[in-house]
Amino acid sequence: MSAQQSASTRLSRLLALVPYLLARPGSRVEDVAQAFDIPEEQLLDDLQLLFVCGLPGHMPDDLIEASFEGGVIHVGNADAIARPLRLGADEALALLVGLRALAAVPGLVPGLQDRDALNRALAKLEEAAGDAAAAAENVAVDVEPAPGALPVVRGALERRRRLHLRYYVPARDEVTERDVDPMRLLVVDGRTYLEGWCRRVDDVRLFRLDRVVEAAELDASAQVPADAEPRDVGAGLFQPGDGDVAVTLELEPAGRWVAEYYPCEDVEELPGRRLRARLRTSETAWVVRLALRLGGSGRVLDPPEVAEAVRTRANEALSAYA
Repeated sequence: MSAQQSASTRLSRLLALVPYLLARPGSRVEDVAQAFDIPEEQLLDDLQLLFVCGLPGHMPDDLIEASFEGGVIHVGNADAIARPLRLGADEALALLVGLRALAAVPGLVPGLQDRDALNRALAKLEEAAGDAAAAAENVAVDVEPAPGALPVVRGALERRRRLHLRYYVPARDEVTERDVDPMRLLVVDGRTYLEGWCRRVDDVRLFRLDRVVEAAELDASAQVPADAEPRDVGAGLFQPGDGDVAVTLELEPAGRWVAEYYPCEDVEELPGRRLRARLRTSETAWVVRLALRLGGSGRVLDPPEVAEAVRTRANEALSAYA
C-alpha cells in the first residue's frame, strides 16, 4: 500500500473512530481494534494522533482529548465530529448505480477476489443507504442480464454470424426470442447497444445489452439487407412514431431515476427537487405498472385515461386486501 493510500485509509478510519468512541465511552482497546479490524498497536497509534487533532487554532481547548489508560478508551472535546459522516441521498444513489453498472460490465472486474470486494462494498452501502438503495434498485435493470453477452456479440460481429437473443422488452414486461444479424455496437450515455437486423420484425432494431437475458452465436451467416440503414444516433437513440402516446409524469425526489432510465423528450425541474417528465410510447400498459411501482414517488398527470387506469389498478389491488 502506498503512503498516499495509507494516509487516506487512516483518515477515513479516524473520522469513523471518533464518533464510534463517543457513542461507546469506556470501550476496551481490544474490542475497538476488533471492530475496526486493525491491530491494537495501530489503534493506539491512531489514539496518539488524536491528541494533535481538533479545530483551527490548536489551543488546548480546541484539541480532541483521548485517554486509554488501563486498556479503557475515553474521548472528549470532539463534538464537532460527534456524528458519523453520511452520504446524502443523491450521493448514495449515484454511488450505488455506478457500482452496480461496474459489476455488470463483463470482464471489467475479472478477479474473484476483486469481485468479492465489490460485492461486499455494494452490500454494505445498500444496508447503510436505506431508501436510496431502494431507489437505486429501481434504476437497475428489470431482469438478470447475461454476463457473457458482450463477448458473444463481439465475436458474432467479427465473424459475421447470426445471433439468437432472449431479450427483455420492458414495454410489454416479457422476454422475447429473436434472431438478429448484427450490424454494429454503440455506446451511448454509458450504455452499450447492439444494432442489428431483427428477423422477428424484418427491420433495424437497437438492443440494450443489459436487457439481453441470453445470447448465442448461430451456425448461420449474418445477412443484413443492402437497404438496411444504421440509425442516426445524432438525432437521439429513440425517436417516437406518429402514433405514440405522450405521457406526462410528476416525480418526487425518490422517483427522479425515471427521467434517467427512460428516454424523455422533456424534463422540467419543479420546486422541492421534483420533476415533470414527458415521454412517448406506443404502449401505455407498462406506464401503468411503472406508476404503481412508484407509489407515492410519482403520478401520471396526462393523458387522463392512463391516470384513470392507474387509479383503477390501485383500487383493485387495495380491494384484494379487504
